[in-house]
Parts: sequence; C-alpha cells; structure tokens
Amino acid sequence: MEGATRVWLGHMGGPLWARRPRGWTIVKGEVKPGEDLLAAAEREFAEETGAPAPAGPRLPLGQVRQSGGKVVHAWAIEVTKGVDVTLVESSTFEMEWPPRSGRRQAFPELDRGQWHDLDAARELVVAAQADFLDRLEAAFP
Repeated sequence: MEGATRVWLGHMGGPLWARRPRGWTIVKGEVKPGEDLLAAAEREFAEETGAPAPAGPRLPLGQVRQSGGKVVHAWAIEVTKGVDVTLVESSTFEMEWPPRSGRRQAFPELDRGQWHDLDAARELVVAAQADFLDRLEAAFP
C-alpha cells in the first residue's frame, strides 16, 4: 500500500452518528459572511481537530451538495510521510438529548479521526462526499 492515496476523515460526534456506518466526513463547517472559502476550511479544520491543517499546497476539489441541501467545498493537502494528523480536541455542539427530554447536552463535532484508503473512505463518508474522493483519485492516478 506504499504510495497509495489515503485520506484523513473524522467521525461525526454525537448520538445520532454513534452507530451509523456512514458517519465519517471530511472536515467541514459553516462559512462566515464575507469569509474566503479556503480560509473557512482552514479555520474549520483547526476548530474540529484542535490542530492547524498541515502545511502544503492546497488542491481544490470543488463542491458537492449533500442530501440535506448543505453545499460543501473541499481541498486536499498532500501530506508527506512522518507528518502526524491527529484529532487533538474537537469543538462541540449542543442538542437536546435524549429527544423530547428538555435536557441539552454537549457533544464533540468529531469524536475520532483516522486515515483511510480511498476505497474504504468511499464506503464510510456520507454519500455526496464520495465525489470528492473520485476527484482526488483523478488528480493523482
């Protein structure tokens, strides 16, 4: 598998994704009004992983519309061997849990992260994000 393209994905936190097999995602988030898309991606990576994105040139992978209507933009970064991408501490979100209980609980945006080969990643990410993996593979045949 030496030299094969691998992608780092985060597993979405919270009880709704705890047992879903497609609970993995690229790091993503909301763009603030007037914010540059790449700057938003860099900020979201730091917020969701607790660490800055690795250094290196950014390869734009375009955008996709997920089933819920959210438009996601993505970039790839070529990470050399020896660079560690680790989930340090994710930002959190609040939701009512259990449903209709009136109790609000905080959960991490991402509860873990790890590297996956492209075939495995396609089976794990939410369906629309597989397009990003196809574009990445086309860029590095």
